Formats: sequence, structure tokens, C-alpha cells
Amino acid sequence: MSNKVDTSRVLSLILGGGKGTRLYPLTKDRSKPAVSFGGKYRIVDIPLSNCINSGFKKIYLLTQFNSASLHMHITNSYNFDRFSKGFVEILAAEQTLEHSGWYEGTADSVRKNFVHFKAQNPSHYIILSGDQLYHMDLKAFFNAHVASGADVTIATTAVNRRDASGFGIMKIDDKNRITEFMEKPKPDLNIDDWKIPASARDPDLAPEKEYLASMGIYIFNASTMEEVLDNDKTDFGKEIIPMAIKTKKINSYIFDGYWEDIGTIRSFYEATLDLTNPEPKFNLFDEAQPIYTHARNLPPCKMNHADITASLTSDGCIITDSMVTKSVIGVRSIVEAGTILKGTIIMGADYYESPEEKESNKKAGLPNIGIGKHCHIEKTIIDKNARIGENCQINVSGKKYEDGDHGNFYSADGIIVIRKNAVIPAGTII
Repeated sequence: MSNKVDTSRVLSLILGGGKGTRLYPLTKDRSKPAVSFGGKYRIVDIPLSNCINSGFKKIYLLTQFNSASLHMHITNSYNFDRFSKGFVEILAAEQTLEHSGWYEGTADSVRKNFVHFKAQNPSHYIILSGDQLYHMDLKAFFNAHVASGADVTIATTAVNRRDASGFGIMKIDDKNRITEFMEKPKPDLNIDDWKIPASARDPDLAPEKEYLASMGIYIFNASTMEEVLDNDKTDFGKEIIPMAIKTKKINSYIFDGYWEDIGTIRSFYEATLDLTNPEPKFNLFDEAQPIYTHARNLPPCKMNHADITASLTSDGCIITDSMVTKSVIGVRSIVEAGTILKGTIIMGADYYESPEEKESNKKAGLPNIGIGKHCHIEKTIIDKNARIGENCQINVSGKKYEDGDHGNFYSADGIIVIRKNAVIPAGTII
């Protein structure tokens, strides 16, 4: 049956999410999918690469907040040749004669764009999130969906009871059919009868992972999608899926690989620094599953005598007489002599400053873009184009800050975030 399905009629829809308040201030000037990740990528490159590596090349990005940066990245990065019939197209919220408002939720964003989707005569829709980290063979997921005869298939991951309270939880029968859905069960609620059936458990699965959580990744038959969205419901997870379970055949596809929701500053920080481990959970070096991004044609990273341990350095960096430990250094980053970086993420810069610009900065008392001499920075995220003067200390004094905005920087769970384009004067102690 699966061999008869024309996969060229499968549309991949990547949901850009809302305002991204949990990732603020990284989302102050850009949408969540456009946030830099891993030194040279954007978060959106992850779901896009999963689609391309799986052979699904008709891709729409649905977004409405701060989409200019995302649009530029997509334009510069994803250009298919005319023979592939592939595309990556951004569909931002728009006013039409039928719709005048913003997207009101994940389901609403799809409903309002049916006019664009139907022009492709789709057979199926793959719904993906724009802020998750994973390698997934979407073709295997799709084949399992077709073979099962389901109307909808939901990708699920096994979690323990503690983590179950943060997800939508699925109850399945011994044939992987979803029979019930529960949104974020309270920690004290007894959900023992929601445990994964023995027949569906992977023998290698950790014993404490007894429940199935929705990954927010779905495959819909096109006719089913149109039917279940023929209403005013706005959200897939909270409304559409629970309602559809009552009348449609909805299956679970249990994914046993690494998967991480990087929607918060803490999860973003930890997932990024995990890339520096000898065997990271998310492998950037898998040639069979490359992560695609903007080809910038930058020079190699240059080390003018540096002690670098367990770190990633990106194209076009210049690091001079510095000590870098368990850090991720983004494109075009400049790190001056005598600086110590520990557990630091530098997102880099959009351009190099010319000698004339640097001279002008000096006259104006303005630091150059990058990290000045003799700085000591730990447990910090430095957003793009930040200017950090000489002799600055960030997150090394032991001072604790309340979570929230503190002017040029933001604090979240003990992590300091230096804003995009921020100017941190020489000698500053944060």
C-alpha cells in the first residue's frame, strides 16, 4: 500500500509558534525558528533538514511574529533546483477577505492557509514544530502511518511520571491505537492505567519511562485534516486531537531517539552546550543526516594562540590568546587576548567591522563587536552583534539576579543573556 503513495503530494508544515516568550530575549527581534543554534545554524534548520533528509521537499513555515530575520535566512539558505519541484515558503499571518486577524493557535494557522495548501493537491500533511531538536526519519514515520490505515498518526516519546506532567499524554491499546488523551496531568494524579502496554514497549526502553508523551509531530490524511478543522477550534494539542480521538483512527508512532523541546532559555542553553560533549545527544557529525543552513563562504576559524577545550568554533572566528572551555562560538566572533570563556554561548556577528569603523568606535568610546581583552565570562548567552568592552566580568562574581530584565542583560535560571546589539562598557561586572 505504501508503495502506491505519491510522496510528492505530502506537504510539510512547520509551525513557527507564537511570541516565544519563554525564549525571551532571544526572541525579542526574531521568531523562535530564527534563533541561532550550534554556532552556525538556526533552530528552524533542524525540522527543515529532517524533511529534506527524508525526501519531503514541499515545505511551508507558518509564522507571524518577527518573521523578517527568518525570511532572510530561508531565502539565503533553501533554494531547490527547478527539477526537484521542492520549495520552502514562509506563510506569515495575512489579512484576506475571509480572515482579518492573527493566527489564534496551531490549528488556526493551518486552517487559514488551506487556500495555499490545496493548490498543491496534497494527500497528506506532516505537522512539525519549529523549536525542537531531533534526528528523525520522517519517511519511516510516514510509511508506518500509511501501513496502519490511520487517519492521523502522532509521534510520541516515552517519559517518566515526573516529566509526564509537562506534556500531553496518550493512552494506547496493544495495536498502538490512541484511545485517550490527557493534557499535562497533575503530579499527584494517579495515571497508572496510562502506562505503555507491554506489547508496545521497546525492550531497550528505560524502565522508568512508562508513559507516552506527544511530540507535537503529526501526520494527517489530507481529507481528515480538512474535516477536523471544519470548526472554530484553534489548537491541535488541546482541542483538535482530543476531539478527533472520539471519531477517527489515531495511531501512536513511538520514537525512541533523542528529542528535546528547546523552547526555554534553560533548555536552549543545556541543549547547545551538550553539543560540546565527546558523544553529544544530538549528533552534528552524522553524514547521513546533515543539518543544512546558510552557506556563508566565510574564512576558517583563526586561533592566534588559544587554549580551547570541549568547545565548538564556527566559521570566520578570530580567537586570540584566550582560554575557551565548554563553549560554543558563533560565526564571525572576535575574542581578544586574555579572555576566559566557560560555559558560554556566543551567537556571533552579522558582519565584520572595518578598520575605519573600529577607529570610529574608539573615538566614541564604544567597544568593538565581540569580546574585549581580559574578560571573564561564564554561564552566559551572548546574542548577535554584542559589544563587550575590556576587563568585563559576567556571571563570575557569585551575585544572584532575579529572573527577568536587567537592562542590557536578562537573567533566567542563573543564566545571563546579553541582548542582541547590547553595549557592555569596559570594566562592567554583572
